[in-house]
Amino acid sequence: MKLHVADNIKAIVPYPPGKPLDELEREYGITDSIKLASNENPWGPSPLAVEAIQGCLTGLHRYPDGSSYYLTRAVADWVGCAPEEIVLGNGSNEVIEFLVKAFVQAGDEVITSHPSFLMYQKFVQVRGGENTVIPLRDMTHDLETISRAVSERTRLIFLDNPNNPCGTLISPERFEDFLRSLPETVIVVLDEAYVDFVDPAERIDVLSRIRKPDGIPAVVALRTFSKAFGLAGLRVGFGIMHRDIAELLHRVRQPFNINLPGQVGALAALKDTAHYEKTLNGTREGRQWLSEQVEELGCRAYPSHTNFFLIDVRGDATVLYESMLRQGVIVRSMKAYGFPDFIRITVGTEAENHRFVAALAKSLKELGYVAG
Repeated sequence: MKLHVADNIKAIVPYPPGKPLDELEREYGITDSIKLASNENPWGPSPLAVEAIQGCLTGLHRYPDGSSYYLTRAVADWVGCAPEEIVLGNGSNEVIEFLVKAFVQAGDEVITSHPSFLMYQKFVQVRGGENTVIPLRDMTHDLETISRAVSERTRLIFLDNPNNPCGTLISPERFEDFLRSLPETVIVVLDEAYVDFVDPAERIDVLSRIRKPDGIPAVVALRTFSKAFGLAGLRVGFGIMHRDIAELLHRVRQPFNINLPGQVGALAALKDTAHYEKTLNGTREGRQWLSEQVEELGCRAYPSHTNFFLIDVRGDATVLYESMLRQGVIVRSMKAYGFPDFIRITVGTEAENHRFVAALAKSLKELGYVAG
């Protein structure tokens, strides 16, 4: 084929998807594996969400509500803002795409950190924008260097808070100082995919920021139903922002971007506070227990404000990943993120956590990474 393809599209490296679980089991000859690599909710979806989705299936011949009227209002009530300050997306990553479409043109600049969510940079490349990537410092966002990197061409700054893969958090005080160091022409995007797991006392007050005083940059917060609500397969997320920004994003949003099961499932999940609290409590307890067990095995467990955490395994993380995979325990090697001796694991159920520790102990011993 003789195709005319723009250089910015040619330069994009496709997002590397993981193999399906059943394909990994077939490839490695294992069964009954557990997946602790993708920061999913191990307790599954809300039973209320499942029931609501089952009840809507006979209506699949109809288009969904193009404005997601009821879900938008329920999300606004949950957050404590006005419906006009909410934009829903097919996953919060679609809201990221809306922001880039609305505010970035060829030659404009967007600042991100590394390591962080890869899709920030890919959406910018599609638009022909320029990515300025600032390395983390001490495993957290280097706000001072980011501030100095801002130019008259900077349109957006993306900060995942907590950071993935490190699980670190920007304090409200640091964030406030950071905002005041920036020009008003920049939009600061806080990707809060894991904020449900953060102690409320340590969260940034995004509502006061989206209704910003003059002279302070606009703030947009992103959240998702994929993690604490256990609905990753439905792809529903949302952004919280000033209504003027929301109005602009609706101009680039396609109608029907949230499908019918997504709308009714997310709406029901918001009402299931018991499942939500079970997830938060189980994550908190499991993270503490796992961290203690990992340290006893001679590794280093890094503190985290999320449902995952990093582990320094004192050896090649990819080799250890392969060793654990053969035992049916799937974790994430951080070699591609610049941490060759680290793995990242999701906090699982009690049974999954015990199985992970047993597999880790066996692999560490066989590989000789730590004493014991």
